[in-house]
Amino acid sequence: MQLVVMAALLVLAEVGQGCSVICHLKNVSIPVESCGITTLIHTTVCEGRCFYRDPIYDNNIDKPEVNTCNGDWSYEVEHIDGCPMGVTYPVARSCNCTACNKESTFCKTFPPHKLGC
Repeated sequence: MQLVVMAALLVLAEVGQGCSVICHLKNVSIPVESCGITTLIHTTVCEGRCFYRDPIYDNNIDKPEVNTCNGDWSYEVEHIDGCPMGVTYPVARSCNCTACNKESTFCKTFPPHKLGC
């Protein structure tokens, strides 16, 4: 019984936190505008951190690869009432930790004082 209570408390504690450590899908609402009308669209994005082992010393030759929380993305079109043009927005289908793409992502580590939720 104590194990069940402890598990329930841990789950409730995790629910109350503002962020999660693991890479996962998150539901968000984003504002979009078309024909001068702004509305919220509900979609999913990838959120969370990926494991990274920071070296004890700086070594430019053997730096570990940085992984980021990325996913499989697609785009959907939403039509706003009263506007003939559709709005295209991204939708994450799944998320996982993959090698950082330096062309589109900040791939350096953040200073420890910048981490947190």
